[in-house]
Amino acid sequence: MVSDQARIDVHHHMVPQEYVSALADVGITEAGGRPFPVWSPEDSLALMDRHGIGTAITSISAPGVYFGDRGFARELARRCNEYSLHLLREYPGRFGAFAVLPLPDIDAALEELAYALDTLELDGVALLSSVDGRYMGDPAYDALLDELNRRGTVVFMHPDARREEAACGLDLPASLIEFVFETTRAVANLLFSGTMERCPGIRLILPHAGGTVPYIALRLCLGQFWPGLQEQVPQGVLAYLQRLYYDTALAAAPFALRSLQELVDETHILFGSDYPFAPELATIANVGGLQDYDGLDTESLQGVFHANAAALFPRLGNA
Repeated sequence: MVSDQARIDVHHHMVPQEYVSALADVGITEAGGRPFPVWSPEDSLALMDRHGIGTAITSISAPGVYFGDRGFARELARRCNEYSLHLLREYPGRFGAFAVLPLPDIDAALEELAYALDTLELDGVALLSSVDGRYMGDPAYDALLDELNRRGTVVFMHPDARREEAACGLDLPASLIEFVFETTRAVANLLFSGTMERCPGIRLILPHAGGTVPYIALRLCLGQFWPGLQEQVPQGVLAYLQRLYYDTALAAAPFALRSLQELVDETHILFGSDYPFAPELATIANVGGLQDYDGLDTESLQGVFHANAAALFPRLGNA
């Protein structure tokens, strides 16, 4: 059972069988170096009830929906978003949903954005850090980001590391180390492309405590003095990083949390489990790590678990 102030999980993936089957048809059988986990809504709900999670905001994780065929991406994005609506209706109050968009097709992405937010009334949008070799912040995606800004959309940006895994030369799963660097690369591009300055209305959530962003924030600040870059961050790098939101998935440990707290106000830290790509043991470690951490008092901890996300998603906070 869950309480009135039950946890809100902003980093919770859905892996519908029709999505897994569609990807298998084009030769994709894994994500981040591991096979797709077996998942069902009932599995999520059972885990949520065991760990005091009242609502989980679902998203399609890497590798997304685009594999070279734009028509396939459009069709699969629509099917996933309509499945999200099914979850919201079937289990009222227990799930929220981030829409998936069929990038890199900008026209189709804008059409699906309007459908997902205006017709399906989903709670925000999930983007990958890069699609088709272009990071968020690339001019090719300006029209989409400008529309997300106009709408004041909550955007969850998940890493995808297919290119980097092949290029780095290490025989390691991409999710082990490359995901955090992929997030950092995307943030750097959003900063120094001027996108963060141009799009202050986007409420951007970074997974995994921001990748390596908190730890290298001072290094990123060097861009403020770099000709050709400094013009893109007139408010200073820290001002942009401090308006972002950061979830605790796979990062609820003192060495990560202290760095994050030095960068952002506690109201910008959100609870995330990364289930089912991260197993239940990770959720146990996440909840316990936050509860045992001496840097959060009772009010701040409740903020991370519930109130901060409730402020971003009033519909879910009042569910």
